[in-house]
Amino acid sequence: MAAAIDITGQHFGRLTAMYRAGRAKNGNALWFCQCSCGRTCVVDSYVLRHGKTRSCGCLAAEQSRRNIFNNPEVVSRMGDPRNLKIHDHHTDVSSLKKSKRNTSGVVGVSYDKQSHSWVAHFYFKGHYVLNKHFDHFEDAVRARHAIEQQYLLHQE
Repeated sequence: MAAAIDITGQHFGRLTAMYRAGRAKNGNALWFCQCSCGRTCVVDSYVLRHGKTRSCGCLAAEQSRRNIFNNPEVVSRMGDPRNLKIHDHHTDVSSLKKSKRNTSGVVGVSYDKQSHSWVAHFYFKGHYVLNKHFDHFEDAVRARHAIEQQYLLHQE
């Protein structure tokens, strides 16, 4: 195993290496770093020394902010309350459309490995109106479909 490189006090972008903070799973040294914004983070020495990490995350956030404000189309829509309307029923899109991560095949129904049960969810106007565990998949599906009917059909 190669000797660890001491980078104490060295600057890497906005980060200053303060002290060793252990080892990563891959064997690289981890360093506790102080960012010029005031926050701290623990970073792999390899990514520090090779310029892959230059801040605690504040640099990327600032760049994103600049990109947004330099986009005239985005700026023209800022403050428009229509941007906040997700769906005619004020129901989050995630409550109505199946995501790529859905493995149950039914929107709003998932398996909870920790409790070994099926969970039916429904989010409406910023609150969960259904978040219930079931022993059987079919029961969770029935509960989900019933709440959809109750909240969506009566809202039109």
